[in-house]
Amino acid sequence: MTFAEIDAYSLSVFIHVTAVVVGFGATFAEAIMFPVAMKAGVRYLPYLHKLQLAINQRLATPALVIVILTGLYQTSERWDWDEGWIGATFLIVIVIGGLLGGYFIPADRKLGAMVEREIAAADGRDVVLSDEYQRGARREGVVGALTGVLLVAAIFLMVTKPF
Repeated sequence: MTFAEIDAYSLSVFIHVTAVVVGFGATFAEAIMFPVAMKAGVRYLPYLHKLQLAINQRLATPALVIVILTGLYQTSERWDWDEGWIGATFLIVIVIGGLLGGYFIPADRKLGAMVEREIAAADGRDVVLSDEYQRGARREGVVGALTGVLLVAAIFLMVTKPF
């Protein structure tokens, strides 16, 4: 029986793929978190935003750093920087990083605080979510879906190397 040779490049690919699965896999679950929280009750929404914040700060952001570092190593080791799929993939990763730090993390902080205030203001009565909160939550859902499409596109580019 022969085992595959494990070199620095293959170890880097393993770390790269693992970071994508662990760091970004959970972000796909965020798409169903809001509807589940709404069915469970509006009072679960602060927890939802805290959970999304934790996923984005403690899983997705560190994973993104690992993906970038291992991607840079792999490209310098084996690929030509002029290949279109490499530039397109790095652009997607940079956009996702910008969305994480510039949109998702601040949005969950803002929406979480907003819904906490609205729950407190209800003073035990039924909570009526403000239009501002609902718009913000919908916007976050749309941007999240688009980010998911970007992630899938990056995976497609890395696997198929079409150009």
